[in-house]
Amino acid sequence: MNRPLVLAIETSCDETAVALLRSPREILASEIASQIEIHRQYGGVVPEVASRNHLPRIRPIIESALKRSGCSLAEIDCIAATRGPGLLTSLLVGYSAGKGLAIGLRKPFIGVNHLEGHLLSPFLQGADRPCPSVGLIVSGGHTMLVRVFGIGSYRLLGRTFDDAAGEAFDKVGKLLGLPYPGGPEIDRLAKEGDRRKFDLPRSMLNSGDYNFSFSGLKTAVRYLLPKLEGDFHADLCASFQEAVIDVLVRKTIRAANQTGVNLVTVSGGVSANSRLRSTMRQATAAAGLDLKMASPALSTDNAAMIAYVALERYLLGYRSDIREDADPNLKLL
Repeated sequence: MNRPLVLAIETSCDETAVALLRSPREILASEIASQIEIHRQYGGVVPEVASRNHLPRIRPIIESALKRSGCSLAEIDCIAATRGPGLLTSLLVGYSAGKGLAIGLRKPFIGVNHLEGHLLSPFLQGADRPCPSVGLIVSGGHTMLVRVFGIGSYRLLGRTFDDAAGEAFDKVGKLLGLPYPGGPEIDRLAKEGDRRKFDLPRSMLNSGDYNFSFSGLKTAVRYLLPKLEGDFHADLCASFQEAVIDVLVRKTIRAANQTGVNLVTVSGGVSANSRLRSTMRQATAAAGLDLKMASPALSTDNAAMIAYVALERYLLGYRSDIREDADPNLKLL
């Protein structure tokens, strides 16, 4: 039985990632070269610095992934790369490398939407193929609820009007003087704090739709800080985190109930947050819903999720036009 092999490249932001995936879901290699230490000194990702650091990493990480997988370039059936959305100068490094490999090897090429990679990542480590569900994508750049009907068939239910949830985490972390990225630091400190200590706003919780807004919550924290004294960091982190998660979870459950689906999926970098994972498990169980979450290792930017989308589309006969350019504003739908 033929089991297609896909090599995928992901460079949408500051992670240089390469993966090899064999049908149906066998991850032979998933390599990531992180730039967190480089960007930490700036307090956030600097696009020009990110792209310059992708360049020396891209070839070695491809070679490392091939070595780990035990495969050769000649065995690969399809090359894939993230087309967008993301930082254009970063996208161009991986997308150009992918197209170059495809041309040189005379293999099919598939450009993948980064958001579709996140959306379908909960299905990567299981027996089920993407099926009717409500998917919450929650990351540093995006927060949205999507109705999934099947591969390539989606409907947007709601999105953030301003800051993404992960962006709010990082900005609040910066206000508190925490190291970049702020999200994991807030999650760590929140475990020691009282999440009911500070009454912070739940913006748009009862808006009657599935949209989000986190800018006001970030501003509330900023105005609260000058009034606080002593060791308040753990309590404030716990209270802030709870406000974000309360809105995410309640709107996701409401969307699932009102659309009549039985499955909720959660993905994106913020889905690695321990409190979000435990709260979503409790809420879906109470609502009688099934839940799939991307594992923490597949929550942040990685190439395995890009390979999975490419594999599913490859099996459906889809191929990209090699003349297409990377698109930093690529829409999911």
